[in-house]
Amino acid sequence: MTPEVIAAFLLVGLFLGLIVLRVPMVFAIGFATLVTTIYLKMPVMMMAQNIVKGINVYTILAVPFFILAGEMMGAGGISKRLIALSNALVGWIRGGLAMVNIVASVFFGGISGSSAADTASIGPILIPMMEDQGYDLDFSTNVTMASSVQGILIPPSQNMVIFSLVAGGVSIGKLFMGGLVPGLVLAIALMIYSYYIAVKKNYPVSSTFDIKNIGRTFVDAIWGIITVFIVVFGVISGVFTATESAAIAVLWAFIVTFFVYREIPIKELGGILSRSLKTLSTVLILMGTAGSFGWMLTYLRVPQMIADSLFSVTDNKIIILLMLNVLLLFLGMLVDMASIILIVTPILLPIAASIGMDPVHLGVMMVLNLGIGLLTPPVGTTLFIGSAISGIKIEKLAKSMLPFYAVMVIVLLLITFIPGIVMTLPNLIFG
Repeated sequence: MTPEVIAAFLLVGLFLGLIVLRVPMVFAIGFATLVTTIYLKMPVMMMAQNIVKGINVYTILAVPFFILAGEMMGAGGISKRLIALSNALVGWIRGGLAMVNIVASVFFGGISGSSAADTASIGPILIPMMEDQGYDLDFSTNVTMASSVQGILIPPSQNMVIFSLVAGGVSIGKLFMGGLVPGLVLAIALMIYSYYIAVKKNYPVSSTFDIKNIGRTFVDAIWGIITVFIVVFGVISGVFTATESAAIAVLWAFIVTFFVYREIPIKELGGILSRSLKTLSTVLILMGTAGSFGWMLTYLRVPQMIADSLFSVTDNKIIILLMLNVLLLFLGMLVDMASIILIVTPILLPIAASIGMDPVHLGVMMVLNLGIGLLTPPVGTTLFIGSAISGIKIEKLAKSMLPFYAVMVIVLLLITFIPGIVMTLPNLIFG
């Protein structure tokens, strides 16, 4: 074998081995890249330069702004207002609180862009409320976790921004619009399944239909919902870049949180900034080390080797797409979302291009795939949060999630094999 092939096996093998040993992701990426750099007798400074290059991008400023805006709105009382609005809209349906849970996640996900933040904010309110009305605790927790995945599809989503950066500047506006319809399709699928379970188990209706109540709750929640309009319509209209719209969203979130809703004092701003900084530091160090890792993958032609291996097995587009989904589902069970997007995107882009798949379609498919991974052991962040809120053990909760996994995989397959679900809206708006 040539030194390059040995180095490729060394890079990937070390990385996977360290992951299996539960070494923190950033150290696994960094150590594998460092050892491979030394083996190839390259200057270690080159690795450092690629780490800096990975985060020295103007567009990346959108990520901290999105994180801060979501953190601020989540702490400022928006959750209960969105729940009240959702209850007015769908609480009159059989299994109303389950429907409320899903619709609230549509609204809140559009503000936070985070599955974990959605579950952590809505779960402590709705899970006990559902249990008090006779819902099974595991079902209440499952529907909260499953619906939270909408938050990473419905714009704005920081994971879409990260994908855009790694994919070489794919339009963030197109990615935002590409994720909107799949997010709503997922919501509808979860509502259909929840309605079936509600009828089967005779879960109650939580409210009556009242158009005046809908109006009142909408007016109360509108200040938070405007955050989404600022970002989405600012980007797709071309008035703002993604970074500018995210910065304006932070300013708006600050005004709404501390001067409109006023549920928390201004002194809480320090804690909000601290939590945002902690999240951001994790994201940035991952992006830096993953940038160096990705450069090494490209230098060693690993993406091309994987593509050649896939096409040596089959050139059937359907089978290749199924193989990509299985790979992503497997990786999503082992590694956090941002890390996989950073590492795997450069590998999958050439494969997607070779079968005529649009990068926007690939990005949305990848994000939903990895969103399912957030709900699976052993490293599913959202699963851990759901377990902590409900008190149900991880293994029992994961087992009870099986029907929801099935619903989400069905939606994933629809998105994968019917590109129009993803691409129609971006094509209509952007051409």
